[in-house]
Amino acid sequence: MSSIVGQYVNPVIPGFYPDPSICRVGTDYYLVTSSFQYFPGVPIFHSRDLVHWEQIGHCLNRESQLDLERCRSSMGIYAPTLRFHQGRFFMVTTNMNSRRNFYVWSETPDGPWSDPIWLDWSGIDPSLFFDDDGRVYLSGTNELGTNEPHGIYQAEINIETGQLLTERRLIWNGTGGQAPEGPHMYRVHGKYYLMIAEGGTEYGHMVTIARADSPYGPFESNPGNPILSHRSTNHPIQATGHADLVQLEDGSWWAVFLGIRPVSVPFVGRHHHLGRETFLAPVTWSAEGWPVIGDGGKVTEKLPVGAEASLIDKNEFEGNQLQLCWNFLRNPQAGEWSLEERPGWLTLHGSATTLNDIGSPAFVGRRQQHFNCSVSTLLSFNPVREGEEAGLTVYMNERFHYEIALTYNSDTGRKVILRRRIGSLWKVEFEAAVEDSDVILGLEADPSTYSFFYAEPNGERMPFGTAECSLLSTEVAGGFTGVYIGLYATGNGRHCTVPAYFDWFDYKSH
Repeated sequence: MSSIVGQYVNPVIPGFYPDPSICRVGTDYYLVTSSFQYFPGVPIFHSRDLVHWEQIGHCLNRESQLDLERCRSSMGIYAPTLRFHQGRFFMVTTNMNSRRNFYVWSETPDGPWSDPIWLDWSGIDPSLFFDDDGRVYLSGTNELGTNEPHGIYQAEINIETGQLLTERRLIWNGTGGQAPEGPHMYRVHGKYYLMIAEGGTEYGHMVTIARADSPYGPFESNPGNPILSHRSTNHPIQATGHADLVQLEDGSWWAVFLGIRPVSVPFVGRHHHLGRETFLAPVTWSAEGWPVIGDGGKVTEKLPVGAEASLIDKNEFEGNQLQLCWNFLRNPQAGEWSLEERPGWLTLHGSATTLNDIGSPAFVGRRQQHFNCSVSTLLSFNPVREGEEAGLTVYMNERFHYEIALTYNSDTGRKVILRRRIGSLWKVEFEAAVEDSDVILGLEADPSTYSFFYAEPNGERMPFGTAECSLLSTEVAGGFTGVYIGLYATGNGRHCTVPAYFDWFDYKSH
């Protein structure tokens, strides 16, 4: 194990950060993950030790790079690959909203990144490999929804223009697991190694590898495959797969990969709601020249189960830019949010779009990254028309979310509500009249339950109902994302006549 890594706890990037891809530039490490329907897209992180990661930007932060108009949940940006070559960073990915592949490049990892270079390339999970002889190869999956044989396809590419220089050809079918995808190629010890994900990105997920003397094969499958999988085990980390390798300056190798941390609930079973997260494991090489991830294909948390790095993040909404942890749902609409309209506050102008719609509501959210956490915000909002509301949401997708919000009813006036939306069912569980237009809204989370509360200024904190984490899990809600905790405003079918102001947002892990 390299001395720069030392003791660490998995996941190294907790919360919904799946499909990690990594590259090294000198003593610096850079990593990107999928972002699906959220904007900006493809968060990029920096580290000096593979353990402590700081987000430094997004690769896609302009609508010209990332069109998410009417993007369905869990579509959008899939499985990016990050590589560095001759002074440039390249990030290649798929926008499933348009079902097109493209790459962008930048001379600095925090941008600005170029506009997309579109590829005449079908399938998903594109990856780039820069060979020592100057050739550049593009690989990816078969074309989805067709009779094209499943497997990994490859062609040579002109990296300046994106033009394919050779025919696209099938190079490996994998080992027989479903959905061979996520290819990455490496040249090690004079051999070409092709590492992929198989088994689907669920509990049967795994990493397999093959090698050849040529980039086009024929590829010899590792007799020890899979080299990473927790399938058919009771391990607290599950669905391990979609890995990428990096070699350190000292010659050691490491892998980053996705995994989930399911919660077991009596009579419910296993579920995960934080999403697919980024994990780290050492890599050794067998005497036969094959990589081995972790302990014979298994990885641990390194610290006792449940141990998490603490986080205290109070956002005061100072300045004119949101912190990098914040996202919008799809492309934000001009004029619906501002940090300058009321300095020191986040202003949201609620539109007709709601959290139930496949659209762009007035929403600013961040990932839930810890099972045990508390979240609160101070909202100033004076709704005067039926249906106007603003508040705090625990959001998985448009069909599965919870809200604690301030709203208005012509009969009862201003009130706080707790609402749950579960599939086609929704219900306002609790409501309480409030006198003031300023109110603190919040929640306490543990692995199984969200407990909501509110407080009027200088008033007592009032418990306000609970909701199950399991009903926002992937096993129930579907999809590939994880829970966001967000601030929102809506007129529920028409524009709000008054803005919603959020003074601060406090996120603390326990």
